[in-house]
Parts: sequence; structure tokens; C-alpha cells
Amino acid sequence: MPNSEQYETIERLRERFDADLKIVGHHYQADEVIAHCDLRGDSLELARRCAVADSRYIVFCGVYFMAESAALLAGPDVRVFLPEPSAECSMALMSPSRLVRRVMELLTREGRKVIPLAYVNSTLEVKATVGAMGGAVCTSANARIMLEWALDKADAVLFLPDKNLGHNTGDLLGIPLEDRHEVRLRREAEELDVEAADKARLLLWPGFCSIHTRFHTRQIQRVRSEHPGVKVVVHPECFPEVVRAADAAGSTSFIIRYVGDAPAGSTLAIGTEINLVERLAAEHAGRLTILPLVESACTHMAQTTEESLCSALESLAEAEQTGDVSPYQVSIGMEQKAPAREALERMLDICR
Repeated sequence: MPNSEQYETIERLRERFDADLKIVGHHYQADEVIAHCDLRGDSLELARRCAVADSRYIVFCGVYFMAESAALLAGPDVRVFLPEPSAECSMALMSPSRLVRRVMELLTREGRKVIPLAYVNSTLEVKATVGAMGGAVCTSANARIMLEWALDKADAVLFLPDKNLGHNTGDLLGIPLEDRHEVRLRREAEELDVEAADKARLLLWPGFCSIHTRFHTRQIQRVRSEHPGVKVVVHPECFPEVVRAADAAGSTSFIIRYVGDAPAGSTLAIGTEINLVERLAAEHAGRLTILPLVESACTHMAQTTEESLCSALESLAEAEQTGDVSPYQVSIGMEQKAPAREALERMLDICR
């Protein structure tokens, strides 16, 4: 529940900063945080909005890689802050940049052209590595477009770090299973089967989202049994068999549109992070019945609270007076900024 004192402090500081401040929040944030956000959206929408923001300060309510992307794309005079600097993404941490470089070295040492395509759920270092190698970034909303782009430019694509999104996007493009290969990373990728990789067009990093791998086909079977006529919509980070068993699959923005377009009286079961599911259920109460396929919460997103948002804004106000750097400010290393930004801008240019 919102804390009245913290709520009032946040709103007072928002009023003080006025147009100099934008608070943005990912759809997976709790309602107490979303209540203070000027903008909310998925990764692609927020990346685009931050790129053209005219405020001096952006406070990004989400996880670290999202705030990094905002800092990369925002103007030179814009500073980005993260209310909870320790809020990471377990999937992003599954693809350390040193290992990405090693895998790319093994895959290309015989002259094969392989383009790396990094899901936006990746670290700044990985985005910089991908950008330097001619690759790009993608989101769940544009993974199909970006994978088509990458396949058209190379012999093969290394899709990282989410193998489920990679497989589901491969299914959309009709890429046969025999043309795909999941790379092995044990012993610093020394067990990578280069011969098998050379026969595949779509090379998949073995990462996954711990939130979306909690959904299984047995849950879909159960909800169909308990609610005849229910429509099931899931996120493409789910297992491929879950996506195939659902009525629809897509990004958070897709799910929101799907719910908005559903006929009155419909029952929907949604397989994604519980904050979004519960918010949609509240927004469409009386028109639709919305159920979670199973409750699945992101503990990393949950690290951002009304309390931490309040602390970040108070720190920003103090830093503005003293000239000090707030500990909540996101900093980008100069050697990584240009190639990482290039990877993001390639995506934005292609997906205008």
C-alpha cells in the first residue's frame, strides 16, 4: 500500500522539478510506483520516449539495463537515475560480455559471417560488444523484424540471451529446427560444438527469463478446463510449447492491446508478470474477467518501491543544490557508450 508521507514527498518534489523531471516506469512495476510515473511502457516504448525527452532528469523505475539504455539514448544534457541501483535482471546476467566475445570468436574463426543480436535484456557491456561487431539490439515487440534484418546480412545470427524468445521468433519466421543450434557454454564455451553450429542459421544462447519459464502447458490445460471459452495470451519469453498452446503471444504492449480489443464478457488468462496482470484486471473490471495463468512476480522489479523512489528524488534534490553526484545516477563508460548506442540506434532506425 502507498505510504501517505512518502507519496506526498514524491509529489511535492515532482511539482518542484516540474518540466525538468520525467519519472518513467516499466509495466511490471507495482501500482504504488506507477502512480507517480509520467510515462509507463515496455522496453521499446520507453527507449523511444527517453531518446526524445526534453527534461533534464529521468528517473527510471525498472531494472538496471533499462536505465542504462535510457542513459545511452537520452540527450547529452539529460541525467538518468535508478531508484534501486541493485535492481538487476537475472537473464541479462546470463550472458557476460567476455563469454559473448569468446563464443563469437569460435563461431567466426573459419571466416563464417555471424551477426550477434542481443535482446534488450542484456548488460551495457554486451550491447557494446554486439554494436562493435555490427550487430543490434531487439525487444520482444520487434524481435521478428530484427532477426529478419540480421539473417539477411549474415550466414548466421547469434541470438542472445533468451533462447525461448529466439525459438519463438524462429517459429514465426518458419526457420526449421534443424537450422537452429543452442550453443553450449560450459568451461568458457570450450564445449561449443562448432561443427554443429556451422550447419545452423539461428544460434541460440541458453539464457531464459525466470518469470516466464514458470508457465507450463498444464496450467493452460487447467484454465481451459475450469473456464470454458477462455482465451490464453502469453509473453514470447515463455517456453515454445506454451506459446504454441496459447491463443496468442506477444510483448507487454501486445498483451495490453489484446486485452483492450477483447469483446466484453470475455475471460482471459494471461501468462506474464503479475503486476501487469493485476493492473489489467483492475482496469477492465466489469467488462472482462482477467486471470493470471499462474502468479509470477519479478523480485528484481519489486526492488523499486515508493520508498526507494522517494529516496532517489530527495538525493537528486540535494545533489542539485550541492553540485555532488547522486548515488542513484546511472553512469556510462565512454569506451562502451558509442558501440552500445550504435546497437540500440540500429534497432530504432530499422523499427521506425
